[in-house]
Amino acid sequence: MRSGGEHERRLSAVEPGLWQQVVEQLGTAMAVLDPAGRIVAVNPAAERLLGRPAAAVYGRDLHDLCHRDPGGALVPRERCPLLRALAEGRPARGDDDRCLRGDGRLIPISWSATPLTGDDVSGVSPGMVVLLVETVADRRARRERAERAERAERAERAELAERTERAERAERGEQAERAAHTSALESLAERLTLVAEITDVLGQTLEVDEALARLGRLLVPRLADWAAVDLRVGSRQVHRVAVTGPEGRDAGQEDWRGQLPPAGEAVHSPLVQVLNGGGPVLQDRADLAGPPDSPLATVHDAFLRATGAASVITVPLGSRRQVTGALTLVRTDAARPFDTGDLEVVSDIGRRVGLVIDNARRFGQQRAVAEAMQRNLLPPLPEHGRIQLAARYQPAPAGSQVGGDWYDAFTLRDGTLALVIGDVVGHDLTAAAGMAQLQGVLRSLAWDHIGPTGAVVDRLDDAMHAITTVSMATLVLARVEGPDTGPWTLRWTSAGHPPPLLLTPDGNAQYLEAGQGLILGTQLGGSGRRPSAAHALSPGSTLLLYTDGLIESPGSDLDTGLGRLRRHALTLVHEPLDTLCDQLAARMPLGSTDDIALLALRLPVPLTGTEV
Repeated sequence: MRSGGEHERRLSAVEPGLWQQVVEQLGTAMAVLDPAGRIVAVNPAAERLLGRPAAAVYGRDLHDLCHRDPGGALVPRERCPLLRALAEGRPARGDDDRCLRGDGRLIPISWSATPLTGDDVSGVSPGMVVLLVETVADRRARRERAERAERAERAERAELAERTERAERAERGEQAERAAHTSALESLAERLTLVAEITDVLGQTLEVDEALARLGRLLVPRLADWAAVDLRVGSRQVHRVAVTGPEGRDAGQEDWRGQLPPAGEAVHSPLVQVLNGGGPVLQDRADLAGPPDSPLATVHDAFLRATGAASVITVPLGSRRQVTGALTLVRTDAARPFDTGDLEVVSDIGRRVGLVIDNARRFGQQRAVAEAMQRNLLPPLPEHGRIQLAARYQPAPAGSQVGGDWYDAFTLRDGTLALVIGDVVGHDLTAAAGMAQLQGVLRSLAWDHIGPTGAVVDRLDDAMHAITTVSMATLVLARVEGPDTGPWTLRWTSAGHPPPLLLTPDGNAQYLEAGQGLILGTQLGGSGRRPSAAHALSPGSTLLLYTDGLIESPGSDLDTGLGRLRRHALTLVHEPLDTLCDQLAARMPLGSTDDIALLALRLPVPLTGTEV
């Protein structure tokens, strides 16, 4: 087991550029913990939240700083969910903690913790990343709203009691007035509750489609009978991305989602006005009777007629300076039209939804940059006689971070073909950068050392901690030996990686489970050496090297994943190599949150007389 000091040194060795470009620019406070719960890294947002400079919190126990009771006393460690999650190597979150700032103030916070990696072979987690958010603003707002409602209710009751005492003859009318005020207060409370629920639900995802689906389910039927969301795409295009109506009903048997006409410069259309930066608009049935004055207004009016709209609210998503789109709510009952109170509530919802969409888009752009970096780090495949090569990299599903999966193929000094598939522990930009470092070191060692693959991997393990930022990784290093016409021999070593899969033209599939050794990062030194293995390859054979994203899925064991890959590969053994790779990646297990790297090799068949 490594000491906390060594763990901190490894984190401090992370390439500063990556930390500055990504983590330091996050608006959310982030702290990195070692296995004992001590802080080894914080970003500027965390320094501001904690009220302490980074140098003052390094080595401090995050539990001592951020797990206080309302009086400021330290919560017992045995009751700390963060420490339990750290010990068990699993994610966790908390919504009712208090942080002791450097100036002595207690602030309420919520937190979310994610293990840096899964459990390693020694059963020890290398630490966690913790995101911290101050919740005082939301709580103060909810408390102030509740106090205002309570004061208003007390005032109403006092007024009604006074009126009752002054004039018993007006008792019936006063009771009716009190009932109306109580109903208004209940309606206000319901609206505020809805806004709070929407804020909470939307804050749980960075996926635009999922956020808008959740929004529709909250708004219909509690506030409206129909809801439609239109987003601006570029400077002029408008897309209707979500339409939610009463369960079991549709709007005139037509799907109203899709690209809409450009917003244009219409004068009277509320939707066009809102998309062009105008304020919220409330329409009654008389307002809806006017003729449309643009192509977009024509399409939107057809949607409102199909829903039977009697009252409509249209509000911007975001602020007037940054309009992301528009939210349209429809009520079909003329006896229950929207009022100005509804308009204020929906306008508030629109601002919050616009913020969520804007954040999701920025997250998507950052993820696209990270994914592009990952792809650019992967090398082009070489040409090696008549041997065919194909490879694929498929990032984890949206919402997950890029990882350290990679493949490589290159010709060695003696003319043999080297194949590599690997996976650096972690799912972040640091893992992707570590992958690039490890790839370069391995290429140099393999070129310089023409010998058993196990010896090359051992040398990589010895050098890894000194010249890379990688703490642990798995890989397979293989050599395909033989002339262009065969025969060929595969020699390989596996450092804790899933075994290669060998397919033959006669329909056999075999996992090559020999040559297995410990994962990289164990630094065997003189205590042991990794083995090398060899296997003869027949003409027309296909060899698959892959990472665990292709075989692992939540709720399924490794044997099930290996069996599924074997079955799928056998059905594709006679397909072109590129088709085989595409189909295997497309059959990725449902629910998988890991990236996939896949490297495939196919040996040629003997030339016929006509081909010579």
